[in-house]
Amino acid sequence: MATYNLDEQDKLDGIKSWWEAYGTMVVIVLSVFIASIAGTKTWNYYQQQQRSQAADLYVLLQQVQEDGDVTRINDAAHLLTEGFPSSGYATRAALIAAHANVDANDTKTAKQKLQWVLNNTEEEELKDLTRLRMAGLLLDEGKYDEALKSLGNKHGLAFTGLYADRKGDILVSAGKIAEAQSAYQTAINNFNVNNNNNNYYNIVQMKLDALGEVGQ
Repeated sequence: MATYNLDEQDKLDGIKSWWEAYGTMVVIVLSVFIASIAGTKTWNYYQQQQRSQAADLYVLLQQVQEDGDVTRINDAAHLLTEGFPSSGYATRAALIAAHANVDANDTKTAKQKLQWVLNNTEEEELKDLTRLRMAGLLLDEGKYDEALKSLGNKHGLAFTGLYADRKGDILVSAGKIAEAQSAYQTAINNFNVNNNNNNYYNIVQMKLDALGEVGQ
């Protein structure tokens, strides 16, 4: 049996008393710490698996897209938007599906897909692009006020010319020629600043020329 001097015994008694007072708490803290490390690794692995699965589904969607089968495109896009809504793949899948539905003359479903993008993406450029496409669908439906409202949101400078051009198209259809001319001129000025050989510049100039002078 081991023997201890008084000093050693006092230290042992002190440790024993401390453990009795705080030992349970130490075990709990250590357990939580170890669990947090394991949880972090598990969460990171889960996130990695989610990204991998979303990427695989997006590749599948692109393959289906080549076939032009709108039902299969919608199904594949649905898997992404429902299963991986926070991934960048989901919003792009919804845009692909919207385009396919427009080609299939299913404007209602196309608008639903575009609205899903607006509700879920945090990418400002995607929002700008989606609002532009939404305005185009609303224009085709003759919903001019809604179309203009869609373009009324704040957008990036890169979309200034495109928004002004689309606004001009809407105003022409609404019979507001003077306002349409102003919108087209804004678009032309923007395209001219960036690149006067831009195809958009030439197209919008043709639209403006076709309108003629106000009052003619």
